[in-house]
Amino acid sequence: MKITVLGAGMVGRAMALDLAWNHDVTVLDYSEANLAILRKRNDVIRTFHADLRQKEFFSDWLKDADLVLIAVPGFMGFDTVKAVIETGRNIVDISFFPENALELDALAKEKGVTVITDCGVAPGMSNYIIGRCNEEMAVESFEIYVGGLPKTRKKPFEYKAPFSPVDVIEEYTRPARIMENGHIVVKPALTELEWMEFDELGTLESFNTDGLRSLLFTMPHITNQKEKTLRYPGHVDQIIRLREAGFFSEYPILVNGQEITPLQFTSRILFNEWKLGEDEEELTVMKVIVKGKNRTVTYSMLDRYDPVTRISSMSRSTGYVATATINMLAAGLFDEKGVFPPELVGKHKACFDFVLQYLAERKVTWTCVEEQR
Repeated sequence: MKITVLGAGMVGRAMALDLAWNHDVTVLDYSEANLAILRKRNDVIRTFHADLRQKEFFSDWLKDADLVLIAVPGFMGFDTVKAVIETGRNIVDISFFPENALELDALAKEKGVTVITDCGVAPGMSNYIIGRCNEEMAVESFEIYVGGLPKTRKKPFEYKAPFSPVDVIEEYTRPARIMENGHIVVKPALTELEWMEFDELGTLESFNTDGLRSLLFTMPHITNQKEKTLRYPGHVDQIIRLREAGFFSEYPILVNGQEITPLQFTSRILFNEWKLGEDEEELTVMKVIVKGKNRTVTYSMLDRYDPVTRISSMSRSTGYVATATINMLAAGLFDEKGVFPPELVGKHKACFDFVLQYLAERKVTWTCVEEQR
């Protein structure tokens, strides 16, 4: 099958390399450096330099694609998904754009295409789990905890990211929506700090982030929902200091006659501080706790950098959910038309089991523990 990947960043490259084992893969990106890294890893994958903001060329660029995997930055995501829908191609998306993807549902139905959005680790795998549990039990509440962490802890932030600093800062500044007693409540990001113990890792801190997204609207009968990000202890204090001092402001200031926003300056500084080295070891930890009246189901995952494939853990645990979904569509396990967050796909046992097995084959292993209460 012919698959086009839009975006060749760290996660985009990992997905392209994975898909290339069984498919004919083409990758488009504006960064020649990103494309060069991909060609060095696999010279069979076709790469093309393209400005993905130029939507007028999409019909030509995607004319041979059977499926499209979108891995562009979040601020480009909504418009990119819309433009690809217009070409009549089925889509899996991991751009995590802030807009409501369901606004594109009518267009997707009109074009007769399937669009699965938010298809990463969280949102993404967490949604698959919630969707499946919702079919198997009367869910009253759930909690999602997830974090990507470097193996080597370097002060002051003790953090590295496969994403751009702008996208990480967006996670730290966007208000967090959670569900409390059946009502959507908005709280500042980085609030309600908790400490949690994890096997092999020890104590981590968790804090509110806006990761529930579609679950708030597709699962409103689950009256208590929360999602929290995990970091090494002390990280949140560092970020709050930067935020309160104005380093994340988008209001321009004048510096030596040049206008610049504090966010641009901060992002440039943090790019080097947070940049994950090509072969730097890191890990991804995640826990999804789903509670019913008499039953608690806990899914857990701890994944580490793979020195054999040289793929980062965050790229693996995020990207392979998307490539599993691509292969699930290719296998014909899901063919409904419209826009679907993963919980509306994962409710189908065949789809959920396919994704879990696909991840397990790549040694991204999820464990499930069930307790009766």
